[in-house]
Amino acid sequence: MDRGACSTRSTIHAEQMGKSDKASLTRRLRVPRSKVRLADYDTSATPGFSGIKSDGDGALRALASTLADLQERLYANAKAGDSRSLLLVLQGMDTSGKVGTVRSAVGIFDPQGVQLKSFKAPTPVERKHDFLWRIEKEVPAAGMVGIFDRSHYEDVLIARVRKLAPAKEIERRYRAINEFEARLAASGTVIVKCMLHISAAEQRKRLRARPDDPTKHWKFNPGDIDERALWSDYRRAYELALERCNTDAAPWLVVPSDKKWYRNWAVARVLLEALEALGLAWPKGTFEVDEQKQRLAAT
Repeated sequence: MDRGACSTRSTIHAEQMGKSDKASLTRRLRVPRSKVRLADYDTSATPGFSGIKSDGDGALRALASTLADLQERLYANAKAGDSRSLLLVLQGMDTSGKVGTVRSAVGIFDPQGVQLKSFKAPTPVERKHDFLWRIEKEVPAAGMVGIFDRSHYEDVLIARVRKLAPAKEIERRYRAINEFEARLAASGTVIVKCMLHISAAEQRKRLRARPDDPTKHWKFNPGDIDERALWSDYRRAYELALERCNTDAAPWLVVPSDKKWYRNWAVARVLLEALEALGLAWPKGTFEVDEQKQRLAAT
């Protein structure tokens, strides 16, 4: 995949100066509207970035102030009646780094403007409703950045692999997801969907590290080994989800994630591009400035 033509130094300088090609990474990572073969995507590539880990860490830090500023503008505009919001959907195989991405890329944001939700197995109450019932309740409010660490796509991924729903129901869910995301986008929510793509070899490496490190025992779930045995089935389920639910309103991005530092920078960068596209200005006050200054001076 394209690793970009600029040098490491100029890449970081451009990030700091705000002169990089702001739309290029989203375009590079976007999944084409065609048949998807994940084997064609290099999980260790760094599209849009030509540096190494230390450069990537520096580039991520360089994005922080601009990202924080844009998030605050989004939040502030909601106070003035703007209904727009942003939703980041993170999906990926076990150990692909959804939590790490949230910590590194989304951790830049002010927590008061963030809504984070991780969807686990549905509860007995949730099973009594359509699969999107619990999702609809968690969409970001106006001015908020919402993050789904696992999402409604679990219902066409694990549900397909583990045969938790009939094939006909899975097909219905693809259509329902597209309709749901189209409604969400029409209401003013920008949807950024990132599939964190790792290799089977990288997953093995990450899983092996957990039993060896007492500080990572809490991350290890023996069931992950059972799921790993179904790697090919999950890859096919992902390919189908990327094909069936890749729309103009909510396109899929495939983020190479064998290199954690690149994954973190890439997600932060596409979030920056999405926020910049909103053209956010600071909302104007609804009060007379001089009058309020005089009132304050008199106290």
